[in-house]
Amino acid sequence: MVDLPKGEWRDPPVMARDPEEIPGALPRGGDVPDDFDPLAEGVLMAHQAEWIGDDSTLKICAKGRRTGITFAEALDCTLIAAAKRSAGGQNVFYIPDSKPKGREFIGYAAHFAKTVAGELLTIEDGIFFDQKEDGSTKAISSYIIKFASGFRIEALSSRPENIRGLQGTVVIDEAAFHRDVRDVIDAVGALLIWGGKIRIISSHNGITNPFNELIKEAEAKKNGFKVHTFSFGDAVQNGLYKRVCLIKGDEWSQEKQEAWEAEIRSAYGTRTAKMRQELDAIPAEAEGSALSRVLIESCMSRDLPPVIRWDRPDDFKNLDDYERERQTLEFCETVLRPRLERLDISLQHCIGGDFARSGDKTAFVVPEIGLDLVRRAVLIVELKNVPFDQQRDILFYIGDRLPRRVAGAFDARGNGQYLAEKARQRWGESMQEVMLSASWYAAHMVPYIEAFSDKSVLYPFDADVLADHQALAYVNGIVKVPDDYSAKGADGYNRHGDTAPAGALAYYASKLDFTEYGYRPVRPTASRFDAANSQHDDDAPARLGSMRRSRGIF
Repeated sequence: MVDLPKGEWRDPPVMARDPEEIPGALPRGGDVPDDFDPLAEGVLMAHQAEWIGDDSTLKICAKGRRTGITFAEALDCTLIAAAKRSAGGQNVFYIPDSKPKGREFIGYAAHFAKTVAGELLTIEDGIFFDQKEDGSTKAISSYIIKFASGFRIEALSSRPENIRGLQGTVVIDEAAFHRDVRDVIDAVGALLIWGGKIRIISSHNGITNPFNELIKEAEAKKNGFKVHTFSFGDAVQNGLYKRVCLIKGDEWSQEKQEAWEAEIRSAYGTRTAKMRQELDAIPAEAEGSALSRVLIESCMSRDLPPVIRWDRPDDFKNLDDYERERQTLEFCETVLRPRLERLDISLQHCIGGDFARSGDKTAFVVPEIGLDLVRRAVLIVELKNVPFDQQRDILFYIGDRLPRRVAGAFDARGNGQYLAEKARQRWGESMQEVMLSASWYAAHMVPYIEAFSDKSVLYPFDADVLADHQALAYVNGIVKVPDDYSAKGADGYNRHGDTAPAGALAYYASKLDFTEYGYRPVRPTASRFDAANSQHDDDAPARLGSMRRSRGIF
């Protein structure tokens, strides 16, 4: 196979069509009447017209099934490809989640080309040569119609590896069901450089799916997408059943419409969440989810202080030791100290930690054990791009200042073993080094899940803490954050359910059979080598770090 430039298309010999197709018939989408005029008054339903009428560069549609949005999009794409460049015309690439949907879409577009542009177009079978990152090429079958404008609509049978090579309007249909949909969405952003447009259409596929996360980011104005939501109920209200009656030759009535909608909804039986997701565009909890959103939010309080997040740039690790220590000390003194000083000195405190170095976030959760035995997360700290030594210093700063610190538990897998070991060395056997194995999950995650039902844990209202706990699922019979789970936090950084494991470890620590005793440590005296000497500036960074440790600052 000859390598082509990235994303280049080549005319191949026309392939034979499936034998069962009627000669000359449109491949799928061919059930549209020949005299159907999509631009006629009242043909498009109100929500379809609203979708087409939005000319935003970036737009998303969360839809109920069979609401006609893809049909409307095919009309819009036809108008785009049929227009001259001076009128905004450009190529259109349609990327569905299955090959049959590509056939259906291109069939609709070919029909619309005849009715709205007066063009009789031949549907061609094509090959789209896509170049992968390793330089090899992948042949993707496609369906193509070419317009007199010089532009084309191409429906691809699968997702290109290098979607950045496409130029024009890209439509990603049923995006929530694509593999690696987040990568697809990130990649198409390059299209905007040359005036492309992005349309993302889908029914929901779970509340933690990247499609739903993209919508939440858009609603929080963290990206430029405009969001539309059209439910099955909206379509019915806008005339869907009237069109069904028209095709079947039945007489419409309000009573028949209500009975028809009720019958469709009753087909889901007791699967209410599934019905709401597929018809009402309301994302459902993930299959196997251990905690529902409602239950988690019932264990959240606005009286608890917000999560503290300290994120460092990638080059923070390359700074001099002195500068990293200085910034870390400033964070501890200005942000952590006021919060720690407000803790109730009459109550017991414990700590749980889930370690991450660069990909996700380290999370420390500090519950306060109330007289009512409710574990209230009075302090949650998240660290991003913070080197090992500074994570240790921050942990020491927190732990040394916890009133009646009774126990702790830390993830000791991989690089987390370093931090867990340091905690045990500093504070003794009350600090547990936990290997998060299947046996540990089996023994200790169920009690943590039950704590939400018992209302014996309480967290601050925080979108990321909520999403982290929603990620807890039954995997091979045990509750954990699935290994392949990944989500974007409200700040755009990757998360792997960070506060959920940390919270579970903190809860586990709070249930340990510990013995509490009081003591006051004797602070070590500084040696002559620690004394400040302004005459030797070159040694200042080392002295500062040594002095801080000797004086118990870290």
